[in-house]
Amino acid sequence: MLRRAVPALAVVLLVSAPVATAWLVGDLTNAEARRLAAEGEPLDYAVRPIDLGATEERVLGVLATALVVVSLALLARATATRALHPRWWTVLAPLLASAVLIGVAWRVVTAGAIGANIGAGLVLLAGGPVLLVLLVVAAVQAVRLRRSGRAAV
Repeated sequence: MLRRAVPALAVVLLVSAPVATAWLVGDLTNAEARRLAAEGEPLDYAVRPIDLGATEERVLGVLATALVVVSLALLARATATRALHPRWWTVLAPLLASAVLIGVAWRVVTAGAIGANIGAGLVLLAGGPVLLVLLVVAAVQAVRLRRSGRAAV
């Protein structure tokens, strides 16, 4: 039963991890920009954040965090019971790191600023190549594991 749920657990983990990360990181608008916004100065955004209410954001963040914890626990159990071959963690780990990077990047890019958001540019310049490397490593490792046939899911 757990063996058939492994792909779904991996998808749940990888979809909920960026949301949980973004919620845990929180708004990165600095205190000076917040103060100026309170005085009526409009903030500049590289990308406007999705406007959820405080309650909805908290519910979504708690739910996503719970999904990450539960799916990680079930995937660890699947590994311990041999329903998931341990080598598949060489695919899941870079994908999970990519998901976390996306969550952090979202918060940096959506931070309000007065003037240019330098962090958004740095995230794109530095985070983009890191994300690409992580995704390529995961893809190559997944192909290698599928071809070997010894490490079936």
